Amino acid sequence: MNLPNSIQEKLSKIGITELNEMQLSSYNAIQECDNIMIKAPTGSGKTLSFLLPLIQLIDPNANEIQCLVISPTRELCLQIESVWKQLSTGLKVNTFYGGHSMPQEIANLSNPPYLLIGTPGRLADHISRKTINCKSIKYVVFDEFDKSLTLGFQDQIQYIIEALPNIEKKIMVSATSSIQVPKFIEFEPHHTINFTINETEKESISFKKIIANEQQKTEMLYSLLSQLEDKQAIIFCNQRDEVDNLSKWLNNRKVNHITYHGGLDQDDRERALIKFRNKSSFYLITTDLGARGLDIPNVSYVIHYELPLKNHEFTHRNGRTARMNAQGEIIIFEQPDILNPDYLPKEIEHLQFNPLINKIENPVFTTIYLSGGKKEKINKVDIIGFFCQKGNVEKHDIGLIQVNDHQSFVAIRNEKVTLLINSIQSEKIKGKKLKIAVAY
Repeated sequence: MNLPNSIQEKLSKIGITELNEMQLSSYNAIQECDNIMIKAPTGSGKTLSFLLPLIQLIDPNANEIQCLVISPTRELCLQIESVWKQLSTGLKVNTFYGGHSMPQEIANLSNPPYLLIGTPGRLADHISRKTINCKSIKYVVFDEFDKSLTLGFQDQIQYIIEALPNIEKKIMVSATSSIQVPKFIEFEPHHTINFTINETEKESISFKKIIANEQQKTEMLYSLLSQLEDKQAIIFCNQRDEVDNLSKWLNNRKVNHITYHGGLDQDDRERALIKFRNKSSFYLITTDLGARGLDIPNVSYVIHYELPLKNHEFTHRNGRTARMNAQGEIIIFEQPDILNPDYLPKEIEHLQFNPLINKIENPVFTTIYLSGGKKEKINKVDIIGFFCQKGNVEKHDIGLIQVNDHQSFVAIRNEKVTLLINSIQSEKIKGKKLKIAVAY
């Protein structure tokens, strides 16, 4: 790799031996150009593509906000922050978003971060309060910019840009090949790095279809899920109400699943993603809110329970599977005698069911919640030691662990959950008595 040794060392610490072509092209372009457009599919590593060159551009001796990353959702913001922290830059980062404590965010600015990540509305709020030194910001990244426009953040982004007098570089990042940049961004001329591809041309993705009318769909979905064994699937609907209705039906059939949409509060959405990542649930039912920006690796199936209205949402949904050259399958529910959208592949194979399999197996893990995290000086090693020594479980009984600022989540094998909770209820971890329970 034609990269500085310091960058290669940071990558090796997180298990990356080489960058892909898109990341290398982006690294060089961001160093050399003022306006850069990066277009690449979901799962291609776009976050790393713009964070690595920022490490080189930021002046560690200037204790001020130098780079602003504008991202449309809280989940995307936290994902970017996580990657930055994994790189062990030694450069402070803060993440601001709606629902977060404004006084805490303002307090964090007393020792300003080098990198500030935030949603458009929250960043605009800080600028209106004059809590951010706008003059120090030189580099601006627009992550998933097309999604920001779709969500109606154009006015807030314009307000932010017009408040920053000393921008030297603008980096636009998108998974969509066709993107219209508003004039207020002042993005011309710009250099484009385009690695987007037609999802129907990805060899790692196969398409299959199920033909069912409205009365048949739920039973056909149940039959489908019974064929997937322990493979994970994201099931897309178009509206929140349809997600909730489908969830009620699956609950009546005692099918373990989770839901994710804009009608849920942020804590519930975050818990849903944690359970899906740690395989406490195999099925995530969502609207197009779950079509991009979520850090969920190795999803085997994308199921279009309802087809989206627009081509680009179909593309983004499909991008949740076959990530980083893995295999994936797209399953489409079609209604008889209804004309299919033009964006569907012309020839789609009918999915064949095994009639002898009609029972859905539940996951082997349950998610456990602890009311302590990084701010209480608790880490993954502490949790493993505590559970094994006091909770009567073995290491192989513990799955994925996620430690947040003030709470942690641990996947535990189902058969050990009751024993674990009963054993540790009166115990302390690192001298602290925490609430420990099944995460609902």
